[in-house]
Amino acid sequence: QVQVAESGGGLVQAGGSLRLSCIGSGLDFANYAVGWFRQPPGKEREAVGCISWTGDSDVYEDSVKGRFAVSRDKTINNGYLTMNRLETEDTAKYYCGAGGACETFEHWGQGTRVTVSS
Repeated sequence: QVQVAESGGGLVQAGGSLRLSCIGSGLDFANYAVGWFRQPPGKEREAVGCISWTGDSDVYEDSVKGRFAVSRDKTINNGYLTMNRLETEDTAKYYCGAGGACETFEHWGQGTRVTVSS
């Protein structure tokens, strides 16, 4: 059974940091691109960033460039989203997706909530 699961969300003050984790099981996670998305309250889901299956390229949505970083550890089937200098606008439910490339995702987690207080 394929499972993708996020963890690490929580409440943080503006200016603070959090690191989200994504773990995959039941699939060859090391050979999947890992993408991060978020859905703010009352808004549609949006892309945040993605790291290729090789780990040597990454892309980011403009509003998080320079603050967020995607990474992965293939040895333990984990992907990470490190979020620095958090802003209240970053409040959202964050989702991890696994796919053949950063343009398509086949497997999704249930999400983890991040709340940034002012």
